[in-house]
Amino acid sequence: MSSIAQHVLVLGGTSEARALAAALVADGIPVTSSLAGRVAAPRLPEGTVRVGGFGGPDGLARWLDEHRVTAVVDATHPFAERISASAASACASTSVPLLRLARPGWRQADGDDWHWVDTLADAAALVPRLGSRAFLTSGRQGLAAFAGVTGVWFLVRCVDPPGPPLPPRAEVLLRRGPYHADDEESLLREHRIDVLVTKDSGGTLTEGKLVAARRLGLPVVVVRRPPRPEVPTVADVEAARAWAATPAR
Repeated sequence: MSSIAQHVLVLGGTSEARALAAALVADGIPVTSSLAGRVAAPRLPEGTVRVGGFGGPDGLARWLDEHRVTAVVDATHPFAERISASAASACASTSVPLLRLARPGWRQADGDDWHWVDTLADAAALVPRLGSRAFLTSGRQGLAAFAGVTGVWFLVRCVDPPGPPLPPRAEVLLRRGPYHADDEESLLREHRIDVLVTKDSGGTLTEGKLVAARRLGLPVVVVRRPPRPEVPTVADVEAARAWAATPAR
């Protein structure tokens, strides 16, 4: 263990962030996990937890200085663009090392019928051409993109109740993962789903819907990940753990 006083900030909200926080706590490294506060009852990581925004890059930079942060790991969701941009700017201005922990995106397999789009608006435009009963799993933050789609019935799955606007023909299903392939297949059959809509979130917790769609031969609309700042990046928790535990970089 190094004699240098360490304090790692983990920008979290993902399963990888929770695993990293637990690993650092086990290593005896002080860690603060920051959650955006968008989920009413989030799964809390080990160590110190703060909830809410920082007030942009300048606010985050001040927080890093005030709390003597020695390293930042951005382990946020692949579509959390704003905080990643703020982290890159704040760490650059304060000379605090920054690492991105990014889970790999999903990969197509034999039998998949995937249709890639760049935005949720593109997904909303494409869905009516592929089916009439859609399983929408892109999260409650982007549902407004589908509010004008009138020819499709949507099964909308979220962790917390979504606010308006919603698609005019929709049923909301409140459920938290992980989601297993057999259960997902039963859900698709029960609701007679003929098209799936998702973001390229990656990971295994929500991959079951893709397996189920493959089994049933359903088209899948996949929203590509947005661009992120160019910072050092790893794909697994152990690599991030080793990086964060090293005082001199």
